[in-house]
Order: sequence, then structure tokens, then C-alpha cells
Amino acid sequence: MISLISKPSRRQTLKGLACIGALCLSAMATAQNYPNRPITLVVAYPPGGSTDVAARSIAPKLGELLGANVIIDNKPGASTSIGTGYVAKAPADGYTLLMAVGSTLTLNPAIRPNLPYDPLKSFDPIGQVSRTGLVLIANPKVPINSVAELVASAKSAPDKWSYASFGTGTSSHFAGAMAFHAMGTQMMHVPYKGSAPAMNDLIGGQVPFAVDTTTAVLPQLKAGKIKALAVASPKRSPLMPQVPTFSELGYPDVKLESWTMVVAPKGLPAAVQAKLEKAFAGTMADAGVRKRLLDNGLEPSFSTPAQATALIESELPMMRATAVRANIQAD
Repeated sequence: MISLISKPSRRQTLKGLACIGALCLSAMATAQNYPNRPITLVVAYPPGGSTDVAARSIAPKLGELLGANVIIDNKPGASTSIGTGYVAKAPADGYTLLMAVGSTLTLNPAIRPNLPYDPLKSFDPIGQVSRTGLVLIANPKVPINSVAELVASAKSAPDKWSYASFGTGTSSHFAGAMAFHAMGTQMMHVPYKGSAPAMNDLIGGQVPFAVDTTTAVLPQLKAGKIKALAVASPKRSPLMPQVPTFSELGYPDVKLESWTMVVAPKGLPAAVQAKLEKAFAGTMADAGVRKRLLDNGLEPSFSTPAQATALIESELPMMRATAVRANIQAD
């Protein structure tokens, strides 16, 4: 049989290797010159929310340290899947970043099987930005002032109480499911379309309990419009140090926070990754950035890429187990 596929000549082989080498050198040069144009930081929520606030708190300093403008691009919709999927498919060149949150990387994968991204395989973490405690709160007129009192009441009258979350499958829903499972109690879940309407109904007495973020809780707590029973953080929040953690109250497995981190499309060149990490570390060490985060109820929480990856890896199985146990399903 005569082969119709001819072998490349030595000259062709050397030419091909030269082209590959030139492409590699070009890619290295591009990475070394990074950044030479504006960088886009995608927020998968509308403007004004805590994730958007976190992004706008770090963007000016991050841009200053990188030597390029960092532009916020809000791409909300489909439970953050639109903006997140957009970044997952973007070139891995460091010019498109995502302000990711726990809901995107650990909660959505637990209840939504057909996401346009993989929480671990689609992204290279740059580092964590902030964390926000999730707090069990109550209307001031409810005759319960501690988790112990709530457990006793709920066990004696299982159908008496309900709690609000800011949406099915959100961090507040998961935190509530984790807490009431640990307590051995049952509470009717009342999902709202956002934190504001849930908080309004809690204050108005339409619902007795709720789970919400420290960011949303703090101003209402200071105004005396609600009371806080426990926070689902590993340690007490410096923003409300008087509120005990669930761990302190005997429920060590109730640990869930709402967090943000910056990630990039998977496959960043090493030189680009290094520049982003250095600038990000400097940004998170800046006193002005930390103050802006704290002023908006967000606790600065710097971490390395390895620590950020470990956070995702540890939360994913916990959230999947919680979703199955509590029958949490996507809307």
C-alpha cells in the first residue's frame, strides 16, 4: 500500500518548531507586558448589592497597583450563571476577572446540575476579598431571646414558627437549613426575592425569624428593629461582637458565611498570575480598602489562591449534603 501522507522534511520540521517557539516567546512577552490595557472585573449581580460594593471597594487600588484601569462590568441574571459563564469562557489572559461569591461556586453547583461553568475546573482563584456572617434574627416582639429558647419552643410546638430567607437556594436558605437540622427542629421556610423584602416583613411582624447577612442585619440591629440570636461564622463578628456563634451554643457544624473572592479564567500564564497575586495582596493590605469594606458591613478576609481553592473544596461537599438533606432545589 502506498501512503498518501508524506513525512515533513527536516526543513519543514525545523520551521514548525521555530513557529512554535516564536508563539511561545510571543505569549511570554505578552505576559511580561501585562497589563497594557484596561482589566474588566465582572460582577454577576446588579449594581448596589454587597458583591458590587466589594468589587468597587477594591477596583481603584487594584488598578493602581497593576498600572491599568479596572472597570466594573455588571452582568446579572440566572442566579449569577450569566456573568460567571461569561468569565469562564473568556480568554485566560488576565484581562477578564470575576468577583465570585459562595452562592456561585458552592451553592449553585449543589442544586443546579447544568451550569455553564465548573467551580474548580473553570477558574484560577486570585484570592478572597471579604466574608460576611449569616445571622439568625428575630422580630423584637417574638418572646424568644436565645437559640436555647427557640429550640425548646420549636420542639414543643413544631408547626408554630417559620423563618424567612432572601431566596430559595441562597446562602441564607442553606444556613437556616443547616441550623435547624443541627438543632433537631423544624421550621417552615419562607423564601423571598431578596434581602430587603424579607427584612421588611420581619420588621413588620409578618414573619417571626429570618436568616440574613451581617451587612443587612447591622443597621437594623443598631436601630433596635430586630434582635440577633446567633451567627453562623467560625468566630464572632467584630461588627457585632455581642452575638454568639452557633458553635459556642453547642452546634459546631453550623458554619456558613457569605464570601467574595476574585477569580480568573482557568489557565492564566504564570507571569500574569504572579502580577495579579502581588497586586491583590497589596490591595487587601491597604487601610483605605479595608475601611471601605468594613464601612459596608464586609469583613476584609485576604487569602492566597491555595487557601481560596481549599475553601471551595471544603464547602462543596457540605453544601451538596445540606441540599439533599433539606431537599433544597433550584427554582
